[in-house]
Amino acid sequence: MRKKVIVQLPLTAKEAPGWDERSSDHPTVDSTLIRERYRLELGALGSVEPEPEIVEIPPDNIEKLIDEARDADAILVSWGIYLDEAIISKLDKCVILAVGSVGTDMVDVDAATRAGIVVTNTPDVFIEETADHTLMLLLAAGRRLREIDQIVREGQWAKGRPILAKLPRLWGQTLGIVGFGNIGTAVARRAKSFGFHIIAHDPYVSELKITGEEVEPVSMIELLVRSDYVTLHPPLNEETKKIIGSKELDTMKPTAILVNCSRGGVVDEAALIDALENNIIAGAGLDVLEEEPPSINNPLLSLSNVVLTPHAASATTRMRPAGRERAAREVALALQGKWPMSAVNPSVLPRMPLTRWQPFPMMRGPNR
Repeated sequence: MRKKVIVQLPLTAKEAPGWDERSSDHPTVDSTLIRERYRLELGALGSVEPEPEIVEIPPDNIEKLIDEARDADAILVSWGIYLDEAIISKLDKCVILAVGSVGTDMVDVDAATRAGIVVTNTPDVFIEETADHTLMLLLAAGRRLREIDQIVREGQWAKGRPILAKLPRLWGQTLGIVGFGNIGTAVARRAKSFGFHIIAHDPYVSELKITGEEVEPVSMIELLVRSDYVTLHPPLNEETKKIIGSKELDTMKPTAILVNCSRGGVVDEAALIDALENNIIAGAGLDVLEEEPPSINNPLLSLSNVVLTPHAASATTRMRPAGRERAAREVALALQGKWPMSAVNPSVLPRMPLTRWQPFPMMRGPNR
């Protein structure tokens, strides 16, 4: 029997040329166009026979998603409609929700687990890109790039050097990494080149692994007290939500810089704004925010000690193709009755009609 795979279009699809022709009011896209548009997914699904049916869902049409997904075998998940328990409970045949990113906060993973559906992510696709972007934000915020750039553009050339002359050099500074998974590790390897002393906190990573990277494992409180730069790389879940709040910011050095390339929800944004406005910390480099895109009235947009990017740390020419193919390979495994490679909720796998084939334990997941 032919399998059915739902492709949930991302919200950014609405910005693409020709979106009107692909809106929820438009008739079903013909099969030739589908095959061209999803050649990467179909290529990754090539081992599934007969070839699965691909059904495209707009990013904001919940009714169509529910209607089409009732008899779907898999969903390729993207930013758009949050897959909550109400939607997941209506997935009568679905065995896998494959997310084409590291974070899985667009899915209620607990609800999927209760429903016996495996959720996968792509923890090994965007590591290097995100680590590069993290160092870019760290350097830009630390060297007050936004402020200095504006000074030069305003014709105040001589004013910049005295400002920078008050800043310490990077060599010998302490970098604290919160979350020492794939991305945190990649950041540490890059940061060594700048002469940082690197410390890290991650309760789910062994001290042996951390010290193996020539990084000092410490408690969260010690990391905040000692670090000149703090960079955040945990997954967003109930345990890490607002892991950085007023108490944590008050603990940091007044000269410290906070960098966040994980998820906006791991930081209490109101507390961060207060800390930045009142010189509790010196600055921040943020790729992610609590509300995306931010309101035009968000104070972060006007603060000169903040460098912002639009949740684009992983964005390169290979990002979309690599994420799409990786997610589709997970779907291919599940549709062939096999365990996927990167289950976020591995506890569900023994309860599913899937066969284990991996020689390694399924303890991976977001940023692992």
